[in-house]
Amino acid sequence: MESPLIQLLVLAGIAVFLILRLKSVLGTREGFEKPAAAPTEKRSSRPDFEVIEGGPDRDITDYVEEGSVQATALSAMKRAEPSFQVGEFVQGARSAYEMILMGFERGELDNLQGFLAEDVFDSFVDAVAQREDQGLTIEAEFIGVRETAVINASFDETTRVAEVTMRFVAELTSVVRNRDGEIVEGDPKAVKRQKDIWVFARSMGADDPNWQLVATDG
Repeated sequence: MESPLIQLLVLAGIAVFLILRLKSVLGTREGFEKPAAAPTEKRSSRPDFEVIEGGPDRDITDYVEEGSVQATALSAMKRAEPSFQVGEFVQGARSAYEMILMGFERGELDNLQGFLAEDVFDSFVDAVAQREDQGLTIEAEFIGVRETAVINASFDETTRVAEVTMRFVAELTSVVRNRDGEIVEGDPKAVKRQKDIWVFARSMGADDPNWQLVATDG
């Protein structure tokens, strides 16, 4: 039978071995170290917003002041035609502005008739014809629309005719040449800023989705 002394020595050797192994794995702490902070639930810094039924229609208030005459008219349009969206209209009006403006500048009116009220189309035709009679041509390059704003809106509940007045600020280059090709107005390298106020109209609920330009005021 082994003696108690031998057993004690063996146990002591095992203890020393375990202490050395722990130090090599965990390292040595010196001085005071704060205990590791307990993990906390990560919370979003964004406040919680409660959706309130019957709140302001952002599709309208993004373009006109809440509670204004314009906002009331746009709301009436949306009631008359639930698929109508102000944001989509503004984007469409912006595209129509470029198309109509450049069509007039270049004297290319054939594709514009469906987008213009009859009297507006006739005035465009007269202006282009007068220009051609004088032997003048316009060379224009559209750069872009810098500002687009809804400045007025109205809706007739009886006729269901809606009108929206838009203000555009665009940048383009334009020169006028005579019959000999000489520049009589403008500079092909100079960017000019053009401001226009246009009125678009449409019968809400009609099968034709196109708005027509019914008045211009440069």
